[in-house]
Amino acid sequence: MHCPFCNADDTKVIDSRLVADGAQVRRRRECQACNERFTTYETAELVMPRIVKRDGTRVPFDEEKLRASIQLAIQKRPVSVEQVEAAISHIGARLRATGEREVASSVVGEAVMAELRKLDEVAYVRFASVYRNFKDINEFRQEVERLEKGT
Repeated sequence: MHCPFCNADDTKVIDSRLVADGAQVRRRRECQACNERFTTYETAELVMPRIVKRDGTRVPFDEEKLRASIQLAIQKRPVSVEQVEAAISHIGARLRATGEREVASSVVGEAVMAELRKLDEVAYVRFASVYRNFKDINEFRQEVERLEKGT
């Protein structure tokens, strides 16, 4: 690790501890050349599969795009930031668990709907209406009836 102050490559770890529920390691370091101290965070690099869109194009998984679409669905709903982050984490874990290098965008969409259905039914219907491209009020009604029946 290079020192951010003098760019020396000889730094010493003074303290290490787990943060973010064990998902990161926080390391306190000291430069052996200039004696400045700084903090680094280490996380596991988990390779996410590429997303194959409906038109056949392949794009990298974009967690920010996923977060934005969920935020849009839960707008003005009683869903906490922690619940959203947990849902995003579950979706990421589900995608990694496939073991595939590429995953169809429909798999991502269905995973989002499954998580939203657990979080908030209104957010679920909002997302489903866009994702499934509802054409009229009858499609909304059918989805709400499906929700009420629990299917």
